[in-house]
This record gives sequence, C-alpha cells and structure tokens, in this order.
Amino acid sequence: MTPDGFQNRQEAGRRLADHLLALGPWPDTTVLALPRGGVPVAFPVAQTLKAPLDVFLVRKLGLPGHEEVAMGALAPGGIRVLNEDLVRRLRVTPQAIAAVEAREQAELSRREAAYREGREAAAVRGRTVLLIDDGVATGATLRAGLKALQALSPSRVVVAVPVAPREVCRVLEAEADHVVCLTTPSDFMAVGQFYADFRQTTDAEVRGLLTRASAHKE
Repeated sequence: MTPDGFQNRQEAGRRLADHLLALGPWPDTTVLALPRGGVPVAFPVAQTLKAPLDVFLVRKLGLPGHEEVAMGALAPGGIRVLNEDLVRRLRVTPQAIAAVEAREQAELSRREAAYREGREAAAVRGRTVLLIDDGVATGATLRAGLKALQALSPSRVVVAVPVAPREVCRVLEAEADHVVCLTTPSDFMAVGQFYADFRQTTDAEVRGLLTRASAHKE
C-alpha cells in the first residue's frame, strides 16, 4: 500500500465521509453505491450525512479474453456505454459484445433482486445524488451510472470516490455536476493497489449494510 492508500473500504468511507461533511451541508441527498465494493465505502458516508443509502447497479462489460479491462458498462434502463475507440482498435465483434452484454444483464437483474430484498429503490428525483465507488480505474462503470441517473431527474449528481487517476477524474467532471476524489496518485495502476485489504465484498455483506441502513432510516 502506498502513502496515498487506505487500510480497507471502511476506513476509506470514513475519510470520504469526513471530507464530504466539511463540504456540506447536504440536504435532500441520496447516497447511491456501486456494488459490491462501493457499498462499504458508502455506508459510513450515508450514516455521517444522515442520508438514505441504496445500490445503483452498474455492470462492467469486460473485454473478451481480458475481462479485467472494461470495454464498456451496463446500467438499469437499458443504458449501455461502450469505449468505441477500444472496441474498434481491438476489432471486437458485435457478436462478442452481445454475448458479454447478455451475461452481465443477467447478473444485473440477479443482483437487483438479491440486494434490495423487496425494498423500493431510494428516491432520486429532485434530490442531490452522491454516487460512490471504492475507486475508479477507467471510469466506464461510473459513466454508465451517470448516464442512467440523468433519466431519473436528480437535481445534481456528485461522484465521490477515495482514489482515481487524475485524467479519469477530468473525464468524469465533464459528465457529473461535481467530482470529489480524496487522492489522485500519479502511479495509478489499479484500485486495489491503494488498499491494504482489498478482499472482495460479498453479496451477504452488501445485503447486511443495506438492511442496517434501512433500519437506521426508520
């Protein structure tokens, strides 16, 4: 872990919460987390700002054969964002894209059913939305989320992440109303590089945090 890093997602969330609180106040705000890793970061933010917490489901479209590389992403409402330059340069066929999209759409639907457990989606229309993840690499997933959120008519959307490359933050700044990033290291290679503990967040952990947030709200 570098000096720019975090012990785990919970610590990153607490530090992000403190930073956002100093920028406040945050009236009429909904906190939306990208699962799974964004949820433990977003939970302390929602608790600190006394805001409702929900998941915003976006799935990365991994490059065939190199799934860790995002060639795009899916979000609810039929939203698809593609890195057209990458797809064209690597000659990814429409059939290959369709196969990846079908698989990720099925996972999107599964997660929506699993995480919410019958709860309605948090209100977004006319509210400030804090869109949170545990970090940003290419920005494709967040860009898909931003595009999908526009259709839900929030008053403004603020992207808030613990770590991201500076050039990606600049891209996001053109699409969000504001971007908050705690650190933008010059040696960025992957999000996990900046966490001492970057173990995968489980579905059970996501459900547990959302249940706790819902109980706290009530």
